[in-house]
Amino acid sequence: MNFDKTDLALLDLLQKDISISIDELARRVGLTKTPCWRRVQKLEKSGVIKGRVALLDGDMLDRKVSVFVQVKTSQHNRAWLENFSRTVCDFPEVASFYRMSGEYDYLLRVIVRDIAAYDDFYRRFIEATSLTDVTSNFAMEEIKNSTEIFLGNMI
Repeated sequence: MNFDKTDLALLDLLQKDISISIDELARRVGLTKTPCWRRVQKLEKSGVIKGRVALLDGDMLDRKVSVFVQVKTSQHNRAWLENFSRTVCDFPEVASFYRMSGEYDYLLRVIVRDIAAYDDFYRRFIEATSLTDVTSNFAMEEIKNSTEIFLGNMI
């Protein structure tokens, strides 16, 4: 899909604050309300806007520990991957899940209350899956965590 500068400006504004009113959005990108609303609807229908969410503060919700889990497997067939993907996605603690290139095959970001909660997750995870190696890295401090995609060079 091709995006013009107005579409990209809308996307940039919306990814920073989805609660912005259509009136304010239209004003900022130089449109009137109805054409602006139509563009936003088109962007949603195209799938480039995947959803509207509230970003939560894990510390305030007693979910203070982020663990990056690197996984190796000796299985590289479609059936195994489909089963593994379903299994991983069934764990609500898994916030992000990627298939990787390089030394490890998969990377998970797991968000839990504390080390004991991670140990519980880990025990359930290795019981539910067939893996060659699992390495866990605990984040000591979150320095930057953004959902924004840099569009500056496209606008």
